[in-house]
Amino acid sequence: MTKSLTETLGAIKPLNLEAMETARRRQDTLTKPQGSLGQLEDLAILIAGITGNPRPKIRHKAIITMAADHGVAAEGISLYPQEVTGQMVLNFLGGGAGINVLARHVGARVVVVDMGVIGGCEPHSGLLCKMIDFGTKNIAREPAMSRQQALDAIEAGIEVLESEIAKGLDIVGTGDMGIGNTTASSAVCAVMTGKPVVEVTGRGTGLRDEQLTHKVAVIEKALQVNQPNPDDPLDVLARVGGFEIGGLAGVMLGAAANRIPVVIDGFISGAAALIAAGLSPTAREYFIAAHLSVEAGHRVALEHLGLTALLNLRMRLGEGTGAALAISIAEAATKVLDEMATFEEAGVSESEEVG
Repeated sequence: MTKSLTETLGAIKPLNLEAMETARRRQDTLTKPQGSLGQLEDLAILIAGITGNPRPKIRHKAIITMAADHGVAAEGISLYPQEVTGQMVLNFLGGGAGINVLARHVGARVVVVDMGVIGGCEPHSGLLCKMIDFGTKNIAREPAMSRQQALDAIEAGIEVLESEIAKGLDIVGTGDMGIGNTTASSAVCAVMTGKPVVEVTGRGTGLRDEQLTHKVAVIEKALQVNQPNPDDPLDVLARVGGFEIGGLAGVMLGAAANRIPVVIDGFISGAAALIAAGLSPTAREYFIAAHLSVEAGHRVALEHLGLTALLNLRMRLGEGTGAALAISIAEAATKVLDEMATFEEAGVSESEEVG
């Protein structure tokens, strides 16, 4: 039976400091100058703390890509028509999207979830249907969804995560698809970080200057109309969020509750992480920031969460593409910790302290 949000929040515990200390001691005896592998060392120690295993192994990898439509698309905030959301879901299922290529490259399975695509999707063996509704309402005029729908979206994400554990899951990445979702994410980011809308709003699908100005105005109107409460993450999600944003927040919380590292992709995943961390500040310790998106709000979201991105490749595709690449780095980090010889094992002389 799927855990409720309340049960999941109650199951999220701090990192295992003993496992981290054991991992740190091993790092310091490996055949290299101490600290010479930089972030790779830090990442392996973090994963030890997340999993509770001082020599964690990453074998089973999944990227959960959630799709949903946004009513705010009616305001002309994207260069692409709304039907692209459903069309891209079919592309994911056919294995032809960017996320499919990169997931194959790193040996991860892609889990495609319909959280609320307008018109729905044809039944497919590779598609999980967790639809909350046929897209959100237009946030420039009314709340995106009801509070109950926001809760349902998060709990659907928890359910998806837990179902993947049964198939084997050592690390999970988050991904998204939804025309209009950078608008909803900018709205969430502005509320949760307290930053002005103009500072957290980017060009999305490639808007020109005048289109970007319009997008900012639409988001400012949405915040004025809905008055989301920054102290109530569920209220923020309900008033200006998206079904896939809620679902991804659920994936993150479910991962934290099960001591599974979760690799956060780009801006939409960042907005979901703001909701998840708002509901459980401890869950943030389980988040690994994959990359720094060129979307303006992503840097703001990561700074608010206290996360440092592993990569900066000027990416802004979403889908979980950055998460896939970062999962390969996480796997490399754990392999170094586990497989590299210590000075004693290799018969190599250790450094002589000077002074």
